[in-house]
Amino acid sequence: MVKQGTVSDSASSPRIYPLRLYGDPVLRRKAKPLLHTDRLTVPGFSPQTVRQVADTMLETMFEARGVGLAAPQVGLPVRLFVAVEYDDDEEENEGSDTPLKSRVLREYVMLNPVLRVIDKKKDRSYQEGCLSIPGIYEEGVARARAVQVSYTDLDGVARVIEADDYLARVFQHETDHLDGVLFLDRLPAEVTEDYRRELLALQQKAKAYLNTLAARPPGEGR
Repeated sequence: MVKQGTVSDSASSPRIYPLRLYGDPVLRRKAKPLLHTDRLTVPGFSPQTVRQVADTMLETMFEARGVGLAAPQVGLPVRLFVAVEYDDDEEENEGSDTPLKSRVLREYVMLNPVLRVIDKKKDRSYQEGCLSIPGIYEEGVARARAVQVSYTDLDGVARVIEADDYLARVFQHETDHLDGVLFLDRLPAEVTEDYRRELLALQQKAKAYLNTLAARPPGEGR
């Protein structure tokens, strides 16, 4: 999920993952549970610890000026997402180069999260965006006001957290990604139609990137 009022920019860097864009099939697949919370081996990716993957996902999210990032958004079809809370008392100038990491209040790394709604009242007041659908922001996405998330942390400890308002929205947005659901799916069809040209362009970029991956030598990791 993208931070309100910021622009997604996944500039090339050795410490970040390329973001998968709208139209990439991995964004529509239901992610599989992580069977091990230490080592992660996925075809097309160099074997890494889950902690290394999470750290790189956080760096990718910060680089793109986001508030959350799910594993499928970097091509990993596993049930893992990262998210952060920022100190919004410190106003950020739009387009600022100030590292968002300096304003982080808390980081979340959630393995195999299970989300439960604890306040069914819907909230549509926030603008929502997505790092995999850059440049498109919409209000009106109905999200539960409060949720509870059960998950495993990087130390293998089972945890439970409750969240409301904007953080609850972030957790719901990222959990949707793990089920192959995008925020545009939760808006009327005519809204998506308004962005038909932009979405087609993203689909073309996604296809071009997949063609690049297919041309890589077998076994080359990311």
